[in-house]
Formats: sequence, structure tokens, C-alpha cells
Amino acid sequence: MAEVLLLSVPVFGHVKPMLALARALVADGHRVRWLAVEAFRARVESTGAVFCAMREGFDYSLPEKVPQTLQQRRQALRGLAQLRFDLDVFFIQPSQGFCLDLLALHDEQAADLVVCDSFLMAGAWWSERTGRPWVQLCCTVLTCPSRAVAPFGLALPPDDSLLGRWRNRVLRLLTRSLLFRSLRTSADQARAGLCLPPRRPWLFDQVSADLVLSGTVAAFEYPRPDLPAQVSFVGPLLEEEQEAFTPPSWWGDLDGVTVVHVSQGTINTDPSLLLRPTIEALADQPLLLVVTTGRSDGSIEALGALPANVRAAGYLPYGFLLPKVALMITNGGYQGVQAALSFGVPLVTAGAGEDKPEVCARLQRTGASLDLGTAHPQATAIRAAVQEVLTDPSYRAAAQTLAAQMAAAGGAAEAARRINLVLDKQRLDADQVIAANN
Repeated sequence: MAEVLLLSVPVFGHVKPMLALARALVADGHRVRWLAVEAFRARVESTGAVFCAMREGFDYSLPEKVPQTLQQRRQALRGLAQLRFDLDVFFIQPSQGFCLDLLALHDEQAADLVVCDSFLMAGAWWSERTGRPWVQLCCTVLTCPSRAVAPFGLALPPDDSLLGRWRNRVLRLLTRSLLFRSLRTSADQARAGLCLPPRRPWLFDQVSADLVLSGTVAAFEYPRPDLPAQVSFVGPLLEEEQEAFTPPSWWGDLDGVTVVHVSQGTINTDPSLLLRPTIEALADQPLLLVVTTGRSDGSIEALGALPANVRAAGYLPYGFLLPKVALMITNGGYQGVQAALSFGVPLVTAGAGEDKPEVCARLQRTGASLDLGTAHPQATAIRAAVQEVLTDPSYRAAAQTLAAQMAAAGGAAEAARRINLVLDKQRLDADQVIAANN
């Protein structure tokens, strides 16, 4: 049995894949302590992991947890400026507090290993301070540098030609020295608070030397000829089959009809962006539209009067919903996309901000989606995209190919197996050190 620490970004879309992993690690006999916020206590404890409350970390699990001044500053920004703000305020600066919490838990009971969300630097910094291995869990697209891939955030296609390598090298220099220079300074300041030296790799440069778990399959990601050997594609980390579910009264309406599902995620839940335009676009179509608002309180009223062919809920477990779905319309949230593909469901995407353009770009390359290229599409564009994806069988065929690959990848059980290999190596190295000193 090993002592394992877990840390995820305190947002549901990042917590959810780690639930499946926590359950698998507990099943393997490890003692798992999960540093999390109160909003996720019940879900954490349902896996068998020990819930450990954050003390120094930034809790932004709900919109009301974020100070109004920060929300106003963010809303005034667009594009790369907003991405830079998000990376600094929600991922880089808080990593100091998250790391302090991890170190406090390690002082209480020494941990053998930490599994940390790839969007937080706290896991790498904890490893520097303790000398113990860390596992990088990618809950979004791979961000590790590659000669064939442009820096994260630009949503450019991969290019391993001589010209493409030159493009990518120049863009890396520009993003590090100009566009994201302030983020490197912010990371150094956070490291100083942990008594760590400056000028170590920052967020998208860092790659765990021990293990990187990608929650998808290689066919979804951009090809990287220089992919580090420790990167493992384990497929989606799905928790769906473990969720309790009481079907709504209209659940039987989904049988024997063409079901289209639209979701806008759990962060930006303004229904005017994607939900209402989709309802308008499909109100008179011969299908049944299932809308989820992404809010725990449902907020169905914000959708307005619903046409006869629309059903709505705050949240529906994908393990129950997606087997009934012919097409999913989404803002490009990574976990929702992976869930849809794991069930062989093709998609129409309409996303912007955060990692959404990168997710949508990769997805469209697979042939399993049609991307509208905006977070606020017109109803006419949505209607045309839905008709194309539903009538062209190539979209579903591509999604089903990915589904077969995902089923073979192993998911949470394979991720746990890879972590066990890291733990085995750690024990072997420790035994060799002891033997050498005797």
C-alpha cells in the first residue's frame, strides 16, 4: 500500500476525471488523500479517498467564490489577454497555496507520490521540495512542447515540416518572451514563496519525468514525433457508471426518436450564448432536444418558454444520457467531448476562451465534428450544422472509430496501473540505495 496525494483544479470539469482515478487507486489498496474544496467533499469521499480541505489554495469552485473585482477584470478582456489573465489568476498564482497545502499534508504523513492536474504547477513544485515523484494528469489537451506543435492557446494546426518547425520555434520564443512573459515572472514569485529558485519551466513547459497521463487516445491529439516516452494515453477517465441517477419524468420521451443534446459546460452558463440559439434553431425540427444548463440549481427558467420538442435539466449523467443521443452540441469542454466520443457520438462545437479553441481544433481534425468557430453562433448556422452531421454518416463513423480506441485504452484502471509502475520503481530505487549503504 502506498500513500498517494491528489490535487485537481477546483472546477467540476477537472475534478470529475480524477474521481475515476481515485476510485481505481483505492481499489488497488492505496491510501488516497485528496486535497479539495468543500463543494466536492461528498464526491471525493464516495471514491473511498480521504477528503482534505484546502487552507491556502484558492477556492473558485463556484462563480460566487470569485471576487467581483476579478470577474469584472476578466470580462473586460478578450482572446489571448483573457487567457493570460486566467492562467495567472486561476492556475499559476494559486499554485503556491496549493503546494503549501500539499506540503502540510506530507508533513502529517509522508506521501509516496502526488497526482496533480496538469494546469497546476503545485505538483511539480511539491516534487522539487520533497524529492518524491509526481504524476501529471492532463484534464485537457496535451500542452507539452513539441517541434511540431505551436504553443498552447493559438489553436494552430500541427506542422512538422521545416517551415512548420521554424514557425513553432518563433512562436514559442514570442509567447515566452512577450505574450506570456508576465506569467513566467508570476511563477517565479510564487516559487520564491516556496523557497524554490526562479527560472524553472513554467506551466506549459513542465513535463513530469515520472508519468504524464492523457485522458484521451493518441488519435485525438496532435501527432508529436518527439513525444516524451513517459506520456501515456489512457483514454477518457469516466465516472458515469458510478453516479446515482433518478430519471426525470420525461425520460421515456427519449426512446424511439432522434435525440440531440446541447451543453454549455459548468463555468460560463449564460444561456444566450449557445443554449437559446440552439433551442431556436431546432424548435421546428423532427427531433428531441435535451438541454442541460450546467448549474446545480437547474436554472431552467432562464431558458424561457420551451418548445414542445425540448426537454431541460440542470445536469444529467452522461453514462445514462449519451447512449440515447445521436448528436451533441457543445462549447468544446474537454471532458464533455471525451465523454461523447467514448459513446461514438458525433459533435457540433461552438467554443471560445480557455482551452476550447484547442479542443475544437483537435476534434475537427478527427472528422467526428463540425466546428462553428464562435462561442455565440447564429441559429441558422446551428441548424445547418446539425443537418449536415446527422445526414452525413462519416461523422458518426469517425466518432465510433475513436470510441473503439477509447474502450481499448483502459481508462482509470490503466491509469492506476501506470501509477503503480512508478511506485514500484520508487520502491526498487529505495531498496538499491539501502543496499548500497549497507
